[in-house]
Amino acid sequence: MLKKCYLALVLACLMTVAHAQKPASSNSINKITAGYLAVKNSLAADDAAAAARNAKELFNTLSSDPGKGLDPGRQKLLNNYLEKLKYDSRHISEVTVLFHQREHFASLSKNLFEVLKGLKMNAATVYEQYCPMKKAYWLSEAETIKNPYYGKKMPECGKVTATLAAIK
Repeated sequence: MLKKCYLALVLACLMTVAHAQKPASSNSINKITAGYLAVKNSLAADDAAAAARNAKELFNTLSSDPGKGLDPGRQKLLNNYLEKLKYDSRHISEVTVLFHQREHFASLSKNLFEVLKGLKMNAATVYEQYCPMKKAYWLSEAETIKNPYYGKKMPECGKVTATLAAIK
């Protein structure tokens, strides 16, 4: 009887630890996604100053050990892209020239898509979209096209190319 109680207690502790770690790591991935989407929406609105501010917040999130609590396989995947994501978000945050921000945004988008696709932890559906004029992709929270590469000049230029369903 004592062994059964001990085993139940150990199991309960393990489940509590596992449950506590998952939301923390999911929360970090959701913060990264939200930060990225804020940058995307700023670029779509042709607001270089807001893009720079939002990219700074994204950089700070990326710099705060977002892989903490992830299982080793997911940590490795994130770590493979983390420096690239930080590099592009830092560069977007340091300039207020839309053209230059958009150059780094293309790389940021490509790398974040690979991370989200591999981690399978996004709390909301994410759409990969493509601009044929720029020949570049971006991620969106909606199927509606709001082109961050051409902003107000060509807001609806693009198409959805992939969907990453929300993971519950």
